[in-house]
Amino acid sequence: MRAVIQRVSEASVSIDSIICGKINRGLMVLVGIEEADNPEDVNWLANKIAGMRIFTDADGKMNESLIDISGEVLIVSQFTLHASTKKGTRPSFIRAARPEHAIPLYEAFVAAMDELTEPPIATGKFGADMQVQIINDGPVTIWIDTKNKS
Repeated sequence: MRAVIQRVSEASVSIDSIICGKINRGLMVLVGIEEADNPEDVNWLANKIAGMRIFTDADGKMNESLIDISGEVLIVSQFTLHASTKKGTRPSFIRAARPEHAIPLYEAFVAAMDELTEPPIATGKFGADMQVQIINDGPVTIWIDTKNKS
């Protein structure tokens, strides 16, 4: 699994101009799933994101986690995180999981994040054409890949 997490002061996702998910202070999480991903990846990634100390403390240092600040989470599926740009100018998405494999893992990831954090999780809709708006706080943007845990 791959995730791009962005610390935000607010974020929303819309489908056909209708907002289906909206948060204030917290994390915008774009998540991409590949065929090799499994439930262990889901749990590792959820725990890593929920515990990552990227929010500022009273001294202005990045020392608090999403859990510490009771931050909100917006999760949006993003198969393009598995784009291969090795050859030519048209990306290949061959590593991205098919919906029958990806949807259960995406739903498990949302549920795992929901268990680890206090406010309810906001989401987009898997496979939909979505428009995402964010105000990136910092900016802080971090890329995580469960196949590269070092």
